[in-house]
Amino acid sequence: MDYKYTSRNEKDTLELAQNLESEKFPNMVICLEGELGSGKTVFVKGFAGALGIEENVTSPTFNLVKEYPNGELPLYHMDVYRLEGSRENVGLDDYFSKGGVTIIEWSDLIRDCLPEERLDIKFKVIDENTRVLVVEPHGNMYEDLCHSVL
Repeated sequence: MDYKYTSRNEKDTLELAQNLESEKFPNMVICLEGELGSGKTVFVKGFAGALGIEENVTSPTFNLVKEYPNGELPLYHMDVYRLEGSRENVGLDDYFSKGGVTIIEWSDLIRDCLPEERLDIKFKVIDENTRVLVVEPHGNMYEDLCHSVL
């Protein structure tokens, strides 16, 4: 079952991320899809802030992965937009079992590498400020999460 959330501004996107963070668990994987400027990194900033991460969160476009170990759980922020060639040698799947939360921007580009159990969030731009986020849980833990938050 898919859930829809309408974000009318960045504050709404931050609030959704904070609400999802309140139900976090080790090895949580959140996959974000959407065009440039749709709010993916804003979501990550909200989640990181709720985790207690005080560092400035930016997109890891040129690093592939940024690690933030100083929150309630470690946060592994991935941006796979520029990932080229074989994804199997990069070791992305190692992050899925490190006990933290992994959030992946442009996850649709590595769909074949994603764990079966995860939370997919698709950002659809409606206008300059409005986004519709389609949230699709995969697995019982993620279904329970959506029931609690959405």
